[in-house]
Amino acid sequence: MSESKKMAGGMTRANGAILIAAFLLLAGAIGYAIWRDSAPGSDDAAAQPTAAPSDQLAALEARTRSEPNSADAWMQLGAARFDLGNFGGAATAYEKAVGLSPESAGLWSALGEARVMASQSDPMPPAALRAFDKAIALDPRDPRARYFRAVKKDVGGDHQGAIADWFALLEDTPQGAPWEADLRRTIEQVGAIHKIEVAGRLAKTQARPLTPNEIPVAARAIPGPSRSDMEAASQLPKGQQDAMIQGMVDGLETKLKANPADVDRWIMLMRSRMTLGETAKAAQALKDGIAANPGAAGRLKAQAQMLGVPGA
Repeated sequence: MSESKKMAGGMTRANGAILIAAFLLLAGAIGYAIWRDSAPGSDDAAAQPTAAPSDQLAALEARTRSEPNSADAWMQLGAARFDLGNFGGAATAYEKAVGLSPESAGLWSALGEARVMASQSDPMPPAALRAFDKAIALDPRDPRARYFRAVKKDVGGDHQGAIADWFALLEDTPQGAPWEADLRRTIEQVGAIHKIEVAGRLAKTQARPLTPNEIPVAARAIPGPSRSDMEAASQLPKGQQDAMIQGMVDGLETKLKANPADVDRWIMLMRSRMTLGETAKAAQALKDGIAANPGAAGRLKAQAQMLGVPGA
């Protein structure tokens, strides 16, 4: 269920081209080319390295020492550790986060997932199940908790019940949600293993339509990047592609400092951070976007959930 695991391995050239195309798409939405305005202005700027994962992790750990009572600091550290495969360390950080923010269903389900991944033997440790139960008590719609509670049924031998729960989750899943394909694949695999017919029902079951808050920026009848834009981006050497992407992200942040009321740009920044595998920074963008636009909190959270931003 976790998209952060998929991002942890870094970007391919194709993924980089897709991200560049996404920037071009947003540029059409807001009236001018962000990629052109914010691209590095010199070879020296393009050559500036980004922080290594170990440096980013050290910075997050330092933040928890300087802000030990910040649930957000512990959440970001948990997300970063999870991305790096340190599931036990992620669970420890999430435990701190839920202690400081016990009413967050997303934090409880993230803790449960980290505990599952950290387990060396039990596929559903009791401590993980307790975290998922707490998440459901706070928000019965939490998709991660619902998914793993169905896993518990499957592990316990109730394969029909697990599949029924996964189908219910699929029906409640917004179209294009990052977990939809994995959820369908899970249903197919469990059905095949236990000789339960699911193909017909899968064909009929569709993810639900998006609510207005969930409609992506890129889906609002905005002209997309041209074929030549895509081809040019995909042909760039990886170093130049990375520099171009980093310049775009830096440009987004600069423009948001000047105009923090631009909700579309906050969404694009979250999307960019998630595509780059920078989940902690995506979570920070969500926090900053809501702080700057409290009236748009619902929309920002809905978009963040669609993107798989930790704690959304």
